[in-house]
Amino acid sequence: MQQLPLGVRIPDRAVFESFFGGPNAQAVEYAMRVAAGGAAVPEGAAPWQGSTAARAGSAASTAAAADVGLRQAPVSAPLTTTGAAGAGREVGTQAVTWLCGPTSVGKTHLLQAIVARAGKRGPAGYFPLTELAPLGVGVLEGLTSLDCICLDDLDQVVGQLDWEKALFGLLREIQERDGSLIVSAKAPPALLPWSLRDLGSRFTAAAIFQLHELDEDDQQKALQLHAHVRGFELPDDTARWLQRRFPRDMRTLYNLLDTLDEAALVAQRRLTVPFIRSVLKEPDLKD
Repeated sequence: MQQLPLGVRIPDRAVFESFFGGPNAQAVEYAMRVAAGGAAVPEGAAPWQGSTAARAGSAASTAAAADVGLRQAPVSAPLTTTGAAGAGREVGTQAVTWLCGPTSVGKTHLLQAIVARAGKRGPAGYFPLTELAPLGVGVLEGLTSLDCICLDDLDQVVGQLDWEKALFGLLREIQERDGSLIVSAKAPPALLPWSLRDLGSRFTAAAIFQLHELDEDDQQKALQLHAHVRGFELPDDTARWLQRRFPRDMRTLYNLLDTLDEAALVAQRRLTVPFIRSVLKEPDLKD
């Protein structure tokens, strides 16, 4: 485990290699570039190819994209900042990236993977605001000493003036230092109830990625990749059985797979359906 400020820990397996991209492959590629130091998106190529969503170039254009289905379609926007400090620099590669989507689409995994890789070249930190927000806005103090900052569940503090003032100062310092800020929320910034409209506008000018849930086939591939990273193979029939019997959100399935893997290691058994039934104490009935 990697120790970070405020006692926040990142699981060893929360890396890019264990993240199955599927419909989110372009967002993963972009996140890897941010983690590597803010490499720019290839000129003329949107991070999401083949998307029906518009490229966001301002608060107005992002809002328009929301009107045509931002919740279902990905939006990304390599933009340039204004002013001497940020002239000609791409927001979203060196400055701000916004990941949004429902629960269990991989936002936390991507943020942690960014920190794990960015931490190899400089100070980086992951901060889950769902857990840290009750401690007060002071948790943001000193974060500007980090080159790469990942804030999970930013929507937990949007609308709270003291938090937004602190975030505004943090964002300004990050841009002045050419650092990277990557945040996650369930919705894009244009749809959140900001107290400071200028802060909302600045976040709207980030590189915005809508993450999508995996379909059944991609879920199976993701489970098998997760198993491979843990050092074992997950047969197709076993993966399908897990999908039929348990909620199909990836967080639940990953946690279940980790538990079953530990049981299989203790018992020195392969992850077959009969073995899983015995672990879960389910009757051995035909599906």
